[in-house]
Amino acid sequence: MTTTRARMITVATATRQGTREHNADSCAVHVYPVADVTAAAVVDGIGNSPEVVAASCVAAEVAVRVGARKGGLAGLLAAAELYGDPGGVNVEPDAVAVLALSEPGEDTRVHWIGDCRAWGFNGQTLRQYTTDHTMGEHLRQRGKPEVEAALHDNWVRTSLATATVSTVCFAEVPDRLVILTSDGVHDALDRDVLEELVRTFPHAPQSLADALVSAARADGTGYRDDATAVVLLHHV
Repeated sequence: MTTTRARMITVATATRQGTREHNADSCAVHVYPVADVTAAAVVDGIGNSPEVVAASCVAAEVAVRVGARKGGLAGLLAAAELYGDPGGVNVEPDAVAVLALSEPGEDTRVHWIGDCRAWGFNGQTLRQYTTDHTMGEHLRQRGKPEVEAALHDNWVRTSLATATVSTVCFAEVPDRLVILTSDGVHDALDRDVLEELVRTFPHAPQSLADALVSAARADGTGYRDDATAVVLLHHV
């Protein structure tokens, strides 16, 4: 866990390994003082090997450092370049990611690819600002029954390895509290539980980040995914 305090924005991070051998999630925070931009990212590696872990860690750092200076689209596309050339290693790691750029007094800008999510809380309502790039969500938007769509929620349709300008999506979050999560958090928690935690810790970013990853439980088979959360709080 880490907590970073910029001039008017506090950022807290937390991550917890699941039941597999490695934690393939990563997160990073970077403050670019020249433009007063705070960048935060969650990268969820696809696979579970040391190579996937290493790539996720580098991708998160690249995303926040390039993103703070050049914008969110540039940040995620720069991170995507890490997955385009596996070099001499006989693996092809991949990942999904969400990147947030926050400035004092401005809406938070969010770019994402895959099924990491960005949420906003305005003190009354928790809202999901991203749409999962999964086959399950694709089917829902086309009116398919939930029982059918849910079977395809683990089928990610876009990722960093295939990222292009047209597949990286964008949203603006006007809320003071912004939350980034890997699917190990939001897939393991009912929406009402997630919202209850946000309402319990709206002014305590580190406590909220810790609570989100701690609350994520195993499924019926005993499997528990890696869980990562980043919380950004804008101070008035």
